[in-house]
Amino acid sequence: MNIGSLPTRHARYRPDHTALVFGGLRLSYKELNGHINRLANGLLAAGLQKGDKFATVLPNRLELMLAYWAAAKTGLVIVPASTLLQPSGLKTLLNSSDAALVLADATLTQTFEGIMGGLPKIPDDCLVLVGAAEVHARFRFYDDLIEGMPDTEPPDADLQGDDVYNIMYSSGTTGQPKGIVHTHSVRAMYCSLFASAFRMTPESVVLHAGSIVFNGAMVDLMPWMYVGGTYVLHAAFDAQAVIDDIEREQVTHIIMVPSQIIAVLDHPAFDPKKLRSLEMLQNIGAPLLLEHKQRINQHLPGRFYELYGLTEGFVTILDKHEALCKEGSVGVPPPFFEMQIRDEDGNECDVGTVGEICGHGPILMTGYYKQPELTAEAIRDGWLHTGDMGFVDEEGFLYLVDRKKDMIISGGVNVYPKDIEEIAVTHPAVREVAVFGTPDDKWGEVPVAAIVLGGEEAVDTADLVAWINDRVDAKYQRVRDVMILEQFPRNVAGKTLKREIADTYAALSAAS
Repeated sequence: MNIGSLPTRHARYRPDHTALVFGGLRLSYKELNGHINRLANGLLAAGLQKGDKFATVLPNRLELMLAYWAAAKTGLVIVPASTLLQPSGLKTLLNSSDAALVLADATLTQTFEGIMGGLPKIPDDCLVLVGAAEVHARFRFYDDLIEGMPDTEPPDADLQGDDVYNIMYSSGTTGQPKGIVHTHSVRAMYCSLFASAFRMTPESVVLHAGSIVFNGAMVDLMPWMYVGGTYVLHAAFDAQAVIDDIEREQVTHIIMVPSQIIAVLDHPAFDPKKLRSLEMLQNIGAPLLLEHKQRINQHLPGRFYELYGLTEGFVTILDKHEALCKEGSVGVPPPFFEMQIRDEDGNECDVGTVGEICGHGPILMTGYYKQPELTAEAIRDGWLHTGDMGFVDEEGFLYLVDRKKDMIISGGVNVYPKDIEEIAVTHPAVREVAVFGTPDDKWGEVPVAAIVLGGEEAVDTADLVAWINDRVDAKYQRVRDVMILEQFPRNVAGKTLKREIADTYAALSAAS
């Protein structure tokens, strides 16, 4: 269960196979393994030992990929952090994770100059700048870290399955972070379970155009390395580049969040013929509304998968062969997983009854780093309580309703934003929609719809309100208002930040 053995294995048995494509760089497994080893040996030479934590604050680039696998070989614990974090949030994360060294993008030099005084566990020579264009008198450089380091394997770290591999902090750009701890055994299960579920082989070509900082990237990154396929990594998401590279590289597997899928489907260059090499197009991160699922199944039949899951360690997968007959579902738990829908008293709900999704399986976190109370709240009697609401049908397929925290209670009735969003997105002028609750003196809360338009033609918000309210199933689902936004705020994982949208609406309402 030592995932660090994977690049070593492929470098030995299929050294010339293309492992990684990044921009103009194409590395074979032998070349990639050599780069990984140089970084691994450099980190050890810097004084880090098995079990020590090091953080990365990097966008998608080669050095971040190398850091994942250098950690895997050495027994060091990698702590990926988003470049979008505010200085105060970054300082909190680095201190709470006990990071002893940081690989940081050189564009963040000024940020670190401002917070290093508040990072007592990280000396100046353990702040390593990546991509620096000029000498910095205070901090170290990546080239210095690896200079003279051999490309041979680092010393055997005697890794076991229960050794910690990473601490993944909960996504977001603000708030108190929660460090989710995963072991080598958990990541090994990511390797085999997802490779099997997605039908990956050594000939598979995986394209990842989103950030590889967040845990959703591990869903394709781990099985790619497990099977020894080819990974095409983009520096940042661009719909045109995605379409072009799928055709050029004959990509077989791609995972995207809903906003990325919508951008590809709506792009002028979209042509199903260009994407015919795909064997999997998977949605992750947030539910994809039916309107968009149906477009995929129409243009690219037999390819759509959906994954619902939490970094804490539970997933369901909708297989491509069930994407039509169960199009509203997010699938079923994989082998070795169990799922229950529970009411507020902890009792299992009947078929069709909405309750909290609870589950357990072999990718369950060991806990939140140094936060035992939060861990005990999330995992009870071995079951992860997700905070998500859903129900199962007679065949056990899960239907996601909404986050418990996003549920609107209007006049004592539970209102699920997703039900309204499914209606609103079918309007021809609507590209994206996010429904949230706003305070109301009479009803407690009422729904409001934030909308991103899909065309240039102006649309009257009162007409949109009327259109939605004519089509919802119940009076309590009627929206009070519609707010037009140019784009939705998102975190590094690509998830829409409804709380920020609600705050914007509240501020506009107060000002009017």
